[in-house]
Order: sequence, then structure tokens, then C-alpha cells
Amino acid sequence: MTQTAEDLTLDEVRAKIAPILPNHAAFDGWRPEAVAMAAAQAGVDPQIAQLAFREGAVDMIDAWFASIDAAMLDALPPEKLSALSIRQRITALVEARLSLLAGNREALRRAIAILAMPQNAARAARLGWRAADMMWRAAGDNATDFNHYSKRMTLAAVYAATLLVFIDDESEGWQDSRAFLARRIEGIMRFERTKARWKGAGGGERLSLAQFIGRLRYPAV
Repeated sequence: MTQTAEDLTLDEVRAKIAPILPNHAAFDGWRPEAVAMAAAQAGVDPQIAQLAFREGAVDMIDAWFASIDAAMLDALPPEKLSALSIRQRITALVEARLSLLAGNREALRRAIAILAMPQNAARAARLGWRAADMMWRAAGDNATDFNHYSKRMTLAAVYAATLLVFIDDESEGWQDSRAFLARRIEGIMRFERTKARWKGAGGGERLSLAQFIGRLRYPAV
């Protein structure tokens, strides 16, 4: 039996509307007006749609980013990544996200501004962690020790920094963003190699990770 819009759960409504939201948020902002327009386009009752996004702008952004997570995994299934090195997998996954976001850079700019507000810092950190966790898992990372956390923290920082370059990148094919990303991923790989040597010598892994992330917060382009 075909499922109608009236049969959808709130989670399904969110998933249905989320990819459409940025088209309207670019003009109307991440506000109820964008939800109403996206609901009309998706054939969903606007009152149900508003209920699905009752937490407001960050809820809408969260749903959009979740749709990007899913689309990234669809674009790069395991069979496409298996022949690549870890560095190539992470690069491909981040670049896939940039391609998926490219048509909605104004909505992304507005989303980043909202997530940068102090009251949204915790939620923004969770979204960054979620994206980094999905990328590392897709890349085949199965670490369960401190590496599990350090890898995700560093990649989340790299991804966030790359987005800040990307939203203003007017170079052909976003070459400036790609070059920036390549430098930052090289930093991750170099850090992992150095960390492995320090671990072998009993060095201070946690302190060095904090220093590394501190440098990533204000990278030179």
C-alpha cells in the first residue's frame, strides 16, 4: 500500500522536507516561513511540518545536515571506497559533502552563523562530531580507544575550517577549498604518524592532541 503524506511520522516528515529546506532558507532564513514553503513543495501538511521542526532553526539545520550525511554515504558506498587509501577516503568523503552543499551555500552561510551563536555551541559541536564520526566509519575506522575520539575531533575541526573557506570560495571547481582541505588532511596524517611514534616512546598524546586542535582552530589559508 502506498504511503501518503498523512501517514508519515514526524521523523519521516523531517527526512522528507530536510533536503528541500535550504532552497527556501537561503531567501527566508532558517525560519518557519522556510518550513511552510518546503512543506508545500513536498506535499506535507504545513502544521505537521511546523510540529516536526518545533525546536526552530537549529532543528531545521540538524535535519538538513542529516540528509547530507545520508546522501554522502549513498554517493560513496563501501565498494567505491575500498580501493582507496585512508587519506583518499577521507578526502573523497569531505569533497562529497562539499558537492552536496554547493548548491546551497547561502543557506549554509546562514546555518553556520546560527550555529556560531553561543547558545548553540553544544548542538553545533554534536553536529560536527556526527559528521566526522560518519566519515571515519565510512572510511573503515574501527578504533575504540583514545584514537576513536582524537580522530573525530581533528576531522571535525578540519571539516569546520574547510566549510568557512568553502562558503566564500569563488575559484573554479572550488579548487581553493580542495587545496585547503588537502593541506589540513596532510596535517591529520602527519599528526597520526607522529602520535604513533610518541606512543611507542611513551609520549604525551593527550597534550599534543589539544595543541594540534588549537592550531586547527585558526589555520592559515
